[in-house]
Amino acid sequence: MTSADPTSGGVTAAAPVVTAIHLAPGTRLPTRSVPRVEAEAGRGLVGDRYHGSRHRHVTIQSALDLQAGAADLGRPIDPGLTRRNLTISGGRIPTRPGEPLSIGDVQLEVVRIAAPCRLLDDGLGPGAARALHNRGGTVFRLLTSGTISVGDEVDLAPNQSGGTTSVGGTE
Repeated sequence: MTSADPTSGGVTAAAPVVTAIHLAPGTRLPTRSVPRVEAEAGRGLVGDRYHGSRHRHVTIQSALDLQAGAADLGRPIDPGLTRRNLTISGGRIPTRPGEPLSIGDVQLEVVRIAAPCRLLDDGLGPGAARALHNRGGTVFRLLTSGTISVGDEVDLAPNQSGGTTSVGGTE
């Protein structure tokens, strides 16, 4: 969805949204898709293997990056098989440590870029890790608590005036 931007006289792209949420209850256990999850500041996503860890609270990937990886791989990539927690519809996910991001009322900050999981080739087939190189998403820490649901709007630059960054591509 797009909307008119009265300050520029043009049209702006709609903010990206959460399109999928996946949790893995333990290391090497399959992820499960959920419609919503409780995010606990300083602890992580309730029900996920990293809940309670010091910094690796949430991993976020872009559906656009998955599409590009699928084109390189030659077959679709199921977001749940990447072992990332959240998939968003588009936009440039922040990657520099300390950069902010918000999902609804939940505030997050970048810890580091997420390298493709070493289990990708096992779950998606040979070449998956290579296809998702530089497309593995970002690891975030949770600064505030709240519920994250599929369909929630994602603000990729919450501290910049003007709100959400534009969507439609990856870097």
